[in-house]
Amino acid sequence: MISAPNTPRPLSRRHFLAASAAVVALPRLAFAQTAPLALTATRRSLEIDGKAASVYGLVNGSGGNGLILDPGQRFSVNLTNALDEESLIHWHGQIPPNAQDGVPGMPAPLMKPGESRSYDFAAKPGTHWMHAHVPLQELNLLAAPLIVRTDADLKADRQEVVMLLHDFSFKSPAEVMAEITGGAAMGGMTGMDMSGADASKMGDMKSMDMSGMKMPGMDLNDYNFDAYLTNDRTLSDPEVVRVEAGGHIHLRIINGAAATVFWIDIGVEDARLIAVDGHNIAALKGRRFGLAMGQRLDIELDLPGSGMFPILALREGAKERTGLILATPGAAVPKLASVSDEAAPAFDPDLSQESALRAAHPLTVVNNARSEMLMLAGAMVFLRRGPSDDLGRFRLRR
Repeated sequence: MISAPNTPRPLSRRHFLAASAAVVALPRLAFAQTAPLALTATRRSLEIDGKAASVYGLVNGSGGNGLILDPGQRFSVNLTNALDEESLIHWHGQIPPNAQDGVPGMPAPLMKPGESRSYDFAAKPGTHWMHAHVPLQELNLLAAPLIVRTDADLKADRQEVVMLLHDFSFKSPAEVMAEITGGAAMGGMTGMDMSGADASKMGDMKSMDMSGMKMPGMDLNDYNFDAYLTNDRTLSDPEVVRVEAGGHIHLRIINGAAATVFWIDIGVEDARLIAVDGHNIAALKGRRFGLAMGQRLDIELDLPGSGMFPILALREGAKERTGLILATPGAAVPKLASVSDEAAPAFDPDLSQESALRAAHPLTVVNNARSEMLMLAGAMVFLRRGPSDDLGRFRLRR
């Protein structure tokens, strides 16, 4: 966080833009990268609402959380596992060679404690993130931003601000998962050997004992977490980002929460959603945008003048909220409650936001000369060739 100066002084737009990388605690890396970047999966200590918390994190060579790459810069990274357990990181939004992806055993094995591993591939531009693909570790905040800038980003007259959202519990991830699943965690199915099962009998599930499994009700949230974080902080002690009066802001918002959908409430009229999941879209004006787990939103806004401008993330179907504060020099920053007066609604049940999205550069429409549909149904595969053909049925063979 950049603290307010003791004596307010005028700052130029150039000074604000140069400071934007420091605001989000991510290093702006040199164009001429001569060695792989360092990234370490490690433990961190946070203070959350006055209580100490030990969590995981992905720390860069400068001690910050995450990475920023410049235009054309390769994702050349040495990852070290400094945790006391095996782990592996997935580069969400990127398309690395399969051997460098972060899904355990597909094909890369988990990294052992103390092990280092090198990655090198062409990076896709946009707002992305990286996180553990190991059960329970993401609940312990093993995630960080991965920002890949474009030439247009560097030329734009705007200040970048990154927001990484999380849900957090002081309980261990194992306890949280046990409560979500009613203590069963699919226990009735754990360890089942399916290798010798008769596929023809798999349709009959009546004989299975499902009594140990929790069937959740129709609610919007699986779990009530202790806190909801923006860049590791709650609204009781939010990050305050100093901005220029009337400045142009580029928000890069990442939902790294394990089980929470948020509404992003900008608080400024005519904000513009310009990219979703790293893909540019035709600008969509609005003041509030929904953000599901794992999604990213890029939002532009023009500040109407001087003052304090909260950027809030409202928990879907509940009153809890998190966020950060944009504040011009000298502006007072009153404390905001972590709970609002009214619960936020459900996000996009009629897909109104999704249906309004349009690609900035649509693909060329090509009429199909032939279409095929493949349906997997138990032990059968159904193949349809063309809209009027009968379904052909084929039994799978071992």
